[in-house]
Amino acid sequence: MAVACALTASLTLLPLSHGAGTGTGSADPAPPGTTGSRSAAAVPAKADECSDPEASLQPSAADGPAIAAIKQRGKLIVGVDQNSYRWGYRTADGKLEGFDIDLARAIAEDVLGDPEAVIFRAIPTNQRIAALDNGTVDLVVRTMTINCARIEQVAFSTAYFQTGQQVLAPRESPITGYDESLAGRRVCSAEGSTAYEALEKQSFGAVFQDEDDGGPGDRDRLTVSNQLDCLVRLQLGEVDAVVTDAALAAGQAAQDPAVELKGGGPFTTEYYGVATRLGKDDLVRRVNKVLVDYRNGPWMAAYTKWLQADLPGISGPPAPKYRDN
Repeated sequence: MAVACALTASLTLLPLSHGAGTGTGSADPAPPGTTGSRSAAAVPAKADECSDPEASLQPSAADGPAIAAIKQRGKLIVGVDQNSYRWGYRTADGKLEGFDIDLARAIAEDVLGDPEAVIFRAIPTNQRIAALDNGTVDLVVRTMTINCARIEQVAFSTAYFQTGQQVLAPRESPITGYDESLAGRRVCSAEGSTAYEALEKQSFGAVFQDEDDGGPGDRDRLTVSNQLDCLVRLQLGEVDAVVTDAALAAGQAAQDPAVELKGGGPFTTEYYGVATRLGKDDLVRRVNKVLVDYRNGPWMAAYTKWLQADLPGISGPPAPKYRDN
């Protein structure tokens, strides 16, 4: 049954619109016990180097051209996932729910006065940046890691969740984590993900690239457009392990008790941010303003509701970091 559920989810990745099968709604973690102790002091921006990619613009409620366009439209358009259990996923009755969905609704409520004034569009992992560039969405709220490469392509809010990469494999597998036990093993990751980037840097001898990867003969067996497809391949025995965010892997392990996280914890430290198109500074500042309030209560309520059962021990969100411009 776990295979069937995952396959169904991976095949329904379609653009979603307000009110389409979502009831009243619409349709890229800190280690246990940590709170994220980073300073909220302003950090000067550096054009020639990237030493602090999580530093974002100071929060503001002031309207600008991006906010004005959203208000004129009357809807906030947000790119999300509909296949990541507990983050953005379809329930049995068709509703779109999860931690990222709650955050997107909070942004819509602040900007437009209505948490339902949002159009959710499901986008693959490898299309998050493209969806912002071509104007398909205003924001991406989709477990998207902030890093130095991406801040050259999109603008991020302050961090709203801390996580890291981890290995997911069958419980009986001899794979022990992100180490030499991956040698010769077939490892799946999502295209455009930080998991794939980690494997490029250090694969421990794992087979993680398809033949003709990115070319006309690419079978997308080891590199997939959505990370949930990796779980399907793992369940079918087509790959031996998955590398993905620990926050997402925990949800997958909750869906399928035959798999588990390996290695005792994440082997990287990463932060999720809300992304928008470069130049939309007023929207970035507005999202950061929303996050100031969201950290003071709603964040913990959302964590308790959606994530605590699978990611226990997190006592709060990461502290924001700001830059001057």
